[in-house]
Amino acid sequence: MARVRNRHLDDTLRLVLQGYAWLPNRLRRADSDVLTTRLGGQRAVALHGPEAARFFYDEWHIRRQDAIPGPVQSTLFGHGGVHSLDGEAHRVRKALFTRLLMGGGIDGLVARAERAWDEAARGWADRPTVVLFDATAEVLTRAVCDWTGVPLAEPEVPEVATDLVALVDGFASAGPRHWRARRARARREAWLDDLVQRVRRGDASVPAGSAVEAVAAHRDADGGLLDPRTAAVELLNIVRPTVAVTWFVTFAGHALHRWPAHRRRLAAADPAFAEAYAHEIRRFYPFAPFVGGRAVTELSWGGERIPAGAIVLLDLYGQNHDPRSWPDPYRFDPDRFVDREIGEFELVPQGGGDPRTGHRCPGEMITVALLRALAVRLARLDHRLPEQDLDIPLHRMPTRPASGVIIEVAPGT
Repeated sequence: MARVRNRHLDDTLRLVLQGYAWLPNRLRRADSDVLTTRLGGQRAVALHGPEAARFFYDEWHIRRQDAIPGPVQSTLFGHGGVHSLDGEAHRVRKALFTRLLMGGGIDGLVARAERAWDEAARGWADRPTVVLFDATAEVLTRAVCDWTGVPLAEPEVPEVATDLVALVDGFASAGPRHWRARRARARREAWLDDLVQRVRRGDASVPAGSAVEAVAAHRDADGGLLDPRTAAVELLNIVRPTVAVTWFVTFAGHALHRWPAHRRRLAAADPAFAEAYAHEIRRFYPFAPFVGGRAVTELSWGGERIPAGAIVLLDLYGQNHDPRSWPDPYRFDPDRFVDREIGEFELVPQGGGDPRTGHRCPGEMITVALLRALAVRLARLDHRLPEQDLDIPLHRMPTRPASGVIIEVAPGT
């Protein structure tokens, strides 16, 4: 395995300009699975591949505490949330999420999303066009707020959906999208902070067993309740990733247009194919470019020295398009996942490892379940795509089809 050192003093500008393509292109051109560079003036070591993922998600190697940049915490994750914890503090907080996001209750969320989609779709035929991205965000906002026990009146849905989308859309931007995300986070943390306080005082009633009730009552590793603002952060860490499935559903609309041969088979709702289709959407389309942490101690991987405290990046987008794992990786082929067991460190759009104990997103099961259900409904929807810009710019993070996928729904649908 070749080792590559970056001759440039800092690669930050290249990352900004190239986006998703920056890291996999660098590694591919060098024929290497490890790269030493500098980002933001700091030494960084980038890793690639299933064994790199296994190494990265070992908490004896890499820590997340203090590794998430402040701008990302101020937009995507929130300050003090589970993503920034390690060790026992992380395990106790993570257990809250696994109970809520990996149990049988997921079926209730999917059922709510299907109902919200069906109700919304009945009105789409009366409109000249519908932007799939925007419509899906509202569907998922209604569903997840109902499921978590967050009170949400129908007139509030568009504004709340816009804010939840902004949290994801602005985390990798230094411009207007970033500041829009910061303002959205301040609004939604204040909103849920107030809800948690009212629940604890008994001034607000939420469904028994709901996420709001569970987060309001959760005790951390030190035995204390979460302060209301941290509780609000963690509620958003359930609601926000659910609405982020909007990106994948929109990509499904793009895929159905580009490869219509799959449409009839997907519409038939064969469970195995529907799940395979969801996995191929998550593999093929860009979502997270990489994840990062810091070396706990002096380390070595692939013959490359990793100093203690150095930034360590794990290439996600590149791994999901590596021909060593995915033959003909730029061919969209759901059948590659039919009857295939997926290893913990193999398909990594939302990280790798065991979501119950590590930093892999515990909401991944929700992502797959929602995408599977809504992709089937989209395939069954009688619609067409008018002329539009369907380009997916890889320099934009997170990216999506430029038009948001505009659809025209046939009358009587």
